Amino acid sequence: MKERLGELLLKAKLINEEQLKKGLEEQKKCGGRLGFNLINLGFLKEEDILWFLSKQYGVPTINLNNFEVDEQTTKLIPKDLAKKYSCIPISLMAGTLTIAMVDPSNVFAIDDIKFLTGYSVETVVTSESSFKKSFEKYYRKKKTPNMEINAKDYDFEDQEFSDGSEFNEEFDDSTVDVDDFDNIVKGAIDDVEVVEEQEENGVLDVDAPIVKLVNGILIKAIKMGVSDIHIEPYEKAFRVRYRLDGTLRKVMGLPLKIKNAVVSRIKIMSKLDIAEKRLPQDGRIKLKFGKKRDMDFRVSVLPTIFGEKVVMRLLDKSNLQLDMTKLGFESKSLELFQEAIQSPYGMVLVTGPTGSGKTTTLYSAMSQLNKEDTNLLTAEDPVEFNLLGINQVQVREQIGFTFAAALRSFLRQDPDVVMVGEIRDAETAEIGIKAALTGHLVLSTLHTNDAPGTIGRLLNMGMEPFLVSSSVILIVAQRLARKICSGCQKEIKVPEKALLDVGFSEEELSALKIYRGQGCSDCAGTGYKGRLALYEVMKITEQIKELILTGASINEIKRQARAGGMETLRDSGLQKIRQGIITIEEVLRVTVAN
Repeated sequence: MKERLGELLLKAKLINEEQLKKGLEEQKKCGGRLGFNLINLGFLKEEDILWFLSKQYGVPTINLNNFEVDEQTTKLIPKDLAKKYSCIPISLMAGTLTIAMVDPSNVFAIDDIKFLTGYSVETVVTSESSFKKSFEKYYRKKKTPNMEINAKDYDFEDQEFSDGSEFNEEFDDSTVDVDDFDNIVKGAIDDVEVVEEQEENGVLDVDAPIVKLVNGILIKAIKMGVSDIHIEPYEKAFRVRYRLDGTLRKVMGLPLKIKNAVVSRIKIMSKLDIAEKRLPQDGRIKLKFGKKRDMDFRVSVLPTIFGEKVVMRLLDKSNLQLDMTKLGFESKSLELFQEAIQSPYGMVLVTGPTGSGKTTTLYSAMSQLNKEDTNLLTAEDPVEFNLLGINQVQVREQIGFTFAAALRSFLRQDPDVVMVGEIRDAETAEIGIKAALTGHLVLSTLHTNDAPGTIGRLLNMGMEPFLVSSSVILIVAQRLARKICSGCQKEIKVPEKALLDVGFSEEELSALKIYRGQGCSDCAGTGYKGRLALYEVMKITEQIKELILTGASINEIKRQARAGGMETLRDSGLQKIRQGIITIEEVLRVTVAN
């Protein structure tokens, strides 16, 4: 390129061969670009080289010596990046950042600046000598780049969490300060690696400030054991919230001006289209945390009126509880569930709202059934955890590969056990029921409030009563409740009327002990740490089958199930209160009276 530039200058008769030779010798001795050395030797004027560069690159020129740049604009590009790419940001208008570059043909530099700032980029050309003077003027006196990550600017609240209840439109735009963010990044960053990311050597560039910030957010979430990360832009604020033990808490405030850079970095990591800001996108990030721990983040990007909101769900296989004896089943309910999944055929349904742990329950069942002589197939959206020995299929509805289509294909794969992530429509329900009636064990989920309500849901989807009664063998309803923190657990006094209203009998009140967490450093002052499931297990007995066939109401089915010994969600909650595991408030929050 340097020789070509000299040849072009010769053809334009701006220099002669002797001047070109001396210019190349000076460049070899002193470094720098050829044009800069020709100007220093007095062979060219700065105006001449700018005119030529403009013609060569097809972009306008600017003499930075005659141009005053706003200080806020220069802060958009850190000093290190400005020096690396020999560029100066000069204006920002209508979402377009104009930068002066010595080499505007450097598309890699332009792409990096787009990713960093989130703005469209336009270039103008400037001379090297003009750039050096401007760089000294705008950057040399700055100790750190504007977007350098340090504890003062970007840190987490470790001591004071907000549960989100006090959040309103009038909330603070300032960043949140604590002391350990730099230590978190410094101590953990060397052990974090992006798997299959399209970067040199596949390793995170820890020097980029935005990269350090995003990595720190992910690392902190892993260390705290959160389930979801929410990154949310608003009109006057940009915040990060974590969902810990089912409750959202604000942990970080960020400068609003870096929202596009943060979202772009996350999109790059999850292989999403960074240019698409109008439509929702879904992706996945896979990290290696330490030598033996893998962590997946399921990423959802949603356009809002103030920018793109990002929600990342953490899928930590090391925290996946596959031992169903530790999930929260009462002894009788666990016995019924294990008996059902050992059946050679039939349908077992797990019901509950989103985030109630249904997938974990199904995974624990599949893990118990996972043997060399058994062919297990699952259709999931998405596949949350990869389990050795189980054939897992990702449903893709956008191309017509639905749960129903997957289930049809499964029946040609000689299956013993089939798991369908969710019964969303009548077609999937019908194929699942037929599979259960023809010698296959089918596990799936539905969204209903309780176990008896699942019967009504299937009938409302158009399933015939005789098919439902013949195929379904067990229904499990579940909810997740927060456990009392063992580090600050303390016995409390509760009025007898309140205990009776919850569902305790008068006979047991005298011996009943009620506990609550007082709040400590282990639980961030909440009194809760960890979660477990409450279960309602309804076996489809001959009496219930008869009620289904005769068109009985859901209430009649529920009464019969309770008469047959079914423990409701409230019963499960009361039992865990007796054991000192959860609070009365949690039981009232996630269950209704019998």
